[in-house]
Amino acid sequence: MTLTALSFTLLFVMGTMLVSIWQKLGLEKDIAIGTIRSAVQLLAVGYVLQFIFQAEHMIYVVLIIIFMIGVASWNAAKRGKGLPGLVWRIAVAISAMELLMMGILLGLHIIEATPQYIIPISGMTIGSAMVVSGLFINHLKHEMQQNKGEIETLLSLGATAQQAMQKVRARAVKFSMIPTIDGMKTVGLVQLPGMMTGMIIAGADPVIAVRYQILIVFSFTASAAVTSMLLSVLIYRLFFTADLRLKLPGAVD
Repeated sequence: MTLTALSFTLLFVMGTMLVSIWQKLGLEKDIAIGTIRSAVQLLAVGYVLQFIFQAEHMIYVVLIIIFMIGVASWNAAKRGKGLPGLVWRIAVAISAMELLMMGILLGLHIIEATPQYIIPISGMTIGSAMVVSGLFINHLKHEMQQNKGEIETLLSLGATAQQAMQKVRARAVKFSMIPTIDGMKTVGLVQLPGMMTGMIIAGADPVIAVRYQILIVFSFTASAAVTSMLLSVLIYRLFFTADLRLKLPGAVD
């Protein structure tokens, strides 16, 4: 794809902005900022990856994965304002997921131990874990507010924080997994996923492209489940004081 052809895709963005102005939606500023940021960020990442692929030093791979985890944790933590120590807990959950996934993929020789494989697959699984983390935290807060009375009743009857939160945590985990599970059910029928489509456009055999996409789908599902379950263990205590009184973010004592 030439730069000239790529520049023509801005017509889609301009059309969207004109519709926003016409309908007085007020989205044109956000669309413009998003367009510029996405272009700059992707171009920057392209040059960084080009350097890493040419250098072929694993230290660069580790550093970029740490950076990805840090950004993902910080972004997901925005869903839980008022919860102290949330960023590092999300980072621990995503890091554990990444170590487990890469340990299996590399240990069983499913993928090659090269930057060309490790970085893209890590980026996709970390991104999936970030979305799941945000969904889990958001729904957990909602469940806590909706079931405050039930939780306090259980605590008053002698239940531990873990016991009082069991049903709430389970519902939050299930909710965070819904997009991933729905995606598995419709993949290939409703949409052709990104990796598969990209490989086919690049000239790869469709069957080989499908095999790689199956790898990504299974990795996404596992990373989502592991991250959500780990978070349910790591953060539920943030909603309680030391003497097991319920403490909701933003609530007035």
